[in-house]
Amino acid sequence: MDYQFISVEREGRLTVVTLQRPEAYNALNYKAHEELQQAFDDFANDDEQWVAILTGSGAKAFCAGHDLKQQADDANLGTPDKGFGGLASRFDLHKPVIAAVNGVAMGGGFELALACDIIVAASNASFALPEAKVGLAALAGGMQRLPSLIGLKRSMGMLLTGRRVSATEGLQLGFVNEVVEGDVMGAARRWADDILSCSPLSVRATKEAVMRGLDVPVAQALAEQWDYPQVQAMLKSQDAIEGPKAFAEKRPPRWQGR
Repeated sequence: MDYQFISVEREGRLTVVTLQRPEAYNALNYKAHEELQQAFDDFANDDEQWVAILTGSGAKAFCAGHDLKQQADDANLGTPDKGFGGLASRFDLHKPVIAAVNGVAMGGGFELALACDIIVAASNASFALPEAKVGLAALAGGMQRLPSLIGLKRSMGMLLTGRRVSATEGLQLGFVNEVVEGDVMGAARRWADDILSCSPLSVRATKEAVMRGLDVPVAQALAEQWDYPQVQAMLKSQDAIEGPKAFAEKRPPRWQGR
């Protein structure tokens, strides 16, 4: 696919997806949504790609959400099947995605970051769900994901006022993993390298078990996890043999992802 509003680069096992509308604070019009959905479809289906980073171009914004200028002309502006940015409703993606938040993450942009597994933020980044200020609501997962991450009262404080939160406060609240002075992509790549040093099948099994266990009692999750597809794939894999063998031989493991 020829992309107009995003770029996709593959660096070994790593896919880097960059929003390319800096003049609009990387706000997403419908074409950008479609391009992102295709990019994440390709990432999900490519056995050679194990980790993704999502970031924005320019120095000001990660993503300012929906393109409200387009929405003003089309009140029914929708999102793809997999949700905002082709990611917010993608519940079957077991590969990890890192958000490298290089500036403002507002509305759907914040929800896009929340849909990622790890958030690394530049020190000048800021976050908000200001939908109530423009007659809307955070319908791309913000009203569900934020309370699960930081608790009811603190999330309601953000949702009901639309107030902006700094990267440092986001770290204190618990939805940001790391705040970086300077090169946020360098930090995101460091996180990606740490993940890539692990077995990809173990990473996917871990993500699947964690996400499926969030809303069920611990005893039920413990019993059911053995039947999860990614856990079964891990247990039956060559990597499950390679890991202990490499440890015993005192050498780095050579992961195959199978």
